[in-house]
Amino acid sequence: MNIKKSILTLCLVSTATLALTDVANAETLRTKNFSITITRNCPEGYVICDNVEYFGKNLNTGDSIRLNGKTINTTCGDGVTPCRFLGYEFRNRNYLYQVTADGRLLVYQGKKIILQEKGTFTP
Repeated sequence: MNIKKSILTLCLVSTATLALTDVANAETLRTKNFSITITRNCPEGYVICDNVEYFGKNLNTGDSIRLNGKTINTTCGDGVTPCRFLGYEFRNRNYLYQVTADGRLLVYQGKKIILQEKGTFTP
């Protein structure tokens, strides 16, 4: 195989590998009144992700909302390195939506919690 073909093959394999590792990861939280699909648009293995999508649907009314957000993590002892994953947060004007790692949906208006529901995750 000549050098040009080797380089082209290497480029194609690298591009295919990047495409496979950059696949969005989605999971759905279902509570009594809501179905929320969270999609992480970051490469697998990234602890911090600032490109997370929230699609929430009210199971009673059919109303839905789509938001962009990020992961929430604690920091390790050095104060810099991300440690434990806590969940996700999404902002919509004066509202903050949080989906926690243990399956809670929390909605705040300013600093006041206006909704809290526990649910279960499905892949």
